Amino acid sequence: MASRSSSRSRNGAIDTLDFDSHRKLPSINDDSGTSTPHGLLRDDESLLSEVVDGIIERDRRTMRRTVIKYFSFGCAIFSCLCAGSITAYSLYGHLFLSRLHYTQGQVNVVSITAELAMYLPVPLFGYLCDRYSPRPLSLLSGAFFGFGYLLAAFAYRQGPPVSRGGHGWSYGVMVLAFVGIGMGTSCMYLSAVTTCAKNFGRGKHKGLALAMPIAAFGLSGMWQSQVGSQLLYERTVDGEKGDVDVFRFFLFLGGTLVAAGLIGAVGLRIVDEEELIDEAVEELERSGLLEESAFFQRSILHQTNGYGAIDHDRRLSNEDPERLPREAAAAKAHEEEEERKKTWLLNGETRRFLADHTMWFLAGGFFLVTGPGEAFINNLGTIIGTLYPPPSSAPPSNSAATHVSIVAVTSTLARLLTGTLSDLLAPTTSPSTSDNRHYNPTTSSSSSSSSFTSHHDTTPQKRITVSRMTFLLSSTLILSLSQLLLASGLIQTHPNLFPLISALVGTGYGAVFSLTPIIISVVWGVQNFGTNWGIVAMVPAGGAAVWGAVYSAVYMWGAERSAPRGGGGGGEDDGLCYGKECYQGTFWAMAVCSWVAVGLWAWAWRGSGGWLRRGVPV
Repeated sequence: MASRSSSRSRNGAIDTLDFDSHRKLPSINDDSGTSTPHGLLRDDESLLSEVVDGIIERDRRTMRRTVIKYFSFGCAIFSCLCAGSITAYSLYGHLFLSRLHYTQGQVNVVSITAELAMYLPVPLFGYLCDRYSPRPLSLLSGAFFGFGYLLAAFAYRQGPPVSRGGHGWSYGVMVLAFVGIGMGTSCMYLSAVTTCAKNFGRGKHKGLALAMPIAAFGLSGMWQSQVGSQLLYERTVDGEKGDVDVFRFFLFLGGTLVAAGLIGAVGLRIVDEEELIDEAVEELERSGLLEESAFFQRSILHQTNGYGAIDHDRRLSNEDPERLPREAAAAKAHEEEEERKKTWLLNGETRRFLADHTMWFLAGGFFLVTGPGEAFINNLGTIIGTLYPPPSSAPPSNSAATHVSIVAVTSTLARLLTGTLSDLLAPTTSPSTSDNRHYNPTTSSSSSSSSFTSHHDTTPQKRITVSRMTFLLSSTLILSLSQLLLASGLIQTHPNLFPLISALVGTGYGAVFSLTPIIISVVWGVQNFGTNWGIVAMVPAGGAAVWGAVYSAVYMWGAERSAPRGGGGGGEDDGLCYGKECYQGTFWAMAVCSWVAVGLWAWAWRGSGGWLRRGVPV
């Protein structure tokens, strides 16, 4: 600005900054008492300086928000890369049988307990994440993990419990330890995924932004099982590599996950959450759902009579002694009102989510698909054991660690692929259809067909599109194929094909876990994503419990049947089972459940009052 001031003529002539040569310049008195017509020029300079400063400050804020957003994304990926330690359970689950002398049922109770602790509290953790940000939840996850793995490590080191002929701690101590591990998994996973959903859920790459942390979660079991089997292993009597050293492995996991929780507590931040809330309120207003809201009417009254005074107060003289207290009081009142608006909105979104019948179809299918997937992953070690009756044993290519890695890699690739393809090929959301997310059952019958027609008539597709539901249904059929192959008994006679089963399970299971939260964010928005996804993500707890119990019952039934002809090869003596009867009936039932899930999801998509008829571009 100094250069402009020095460019003026000393005799007060009008320079190029004055755009109107005929206007009369106000005169001001300089220090010598003479009058000079420079007041308008100085006002123009001051205005231009404020504009430039404002632009610079705006760019600085934008850059800061961008840096925070991507740093949070990196922290979320790191959290998910560590959070899925429970998926390595099959690496050491069989050692609970042989070293701690647990029964197969007790081994499954430990894993089922972890599953229940991981899934059942998810709605509560999602609620806390939406209301209080993901950072406290990440800190809580570190505390849960540290407690759980430290307790499990020392419980394992003590040996078999007294009830099983040893001198170790009670079996219930191990169960309690895995309660902490399950809850820590839930907290860390949900805090990371919610951060990504809210920071990137409004962009065109929301599928990939959600798929990457979810894929990282699936990948965590692979690298952790490899660390355990390749670095933290026991030596056999002849000096060869043996099983994983469970005590050291648990200590490693505990330390790593405590560090991940602390990093997430610092780095997981949601950018521009206020804009998300305001946009959601505007969308509700357009949809007509706010007309009878007492809170909304009160909020309008406050906006009309209250907070506008802040801008006027700022124009007061600096000598006004009441200005700052008045501004502080108004700002505090405004902040409290915004917090009430956020709570009111999120509570309303939760009620609408639960009242939507398509949500229950989505959750029902998720229950039927994820339960069998969880049961397969948790029992990989014992399933492989049924393929090799004594005196034979599984080769390294068919070890539990190898198949945990296969499931993790294929699951990761499936999550990334479906997330990317859904961004590229799925129908896009248009402003004309965004209001249809707020489904009103009382008006659905009359409006669903019109919204469907309007959407397709006014916004014709100019590119090839593939619905996310097509990917979801195809992935479920791939998962059912693996269950059919196991149920047929083909793998019992060709155990070298078992890596194919692990690959199919990882592909189908991973894609389902990636696409379901993406669909929730598309159909119901991201402002209440933590709570909505938490409600649906709770159902695998029941699925894991049911199918874990079914698998254990069938396995023990098979062990009893094989006992008379065991010849030292299992049965009642050691509780081990060999042959296809150990699992065949379980996987036939799992395949049927996968087909039922396909039917439920197809109805939620294309049935009466479904997403297609509402015009929601899933």
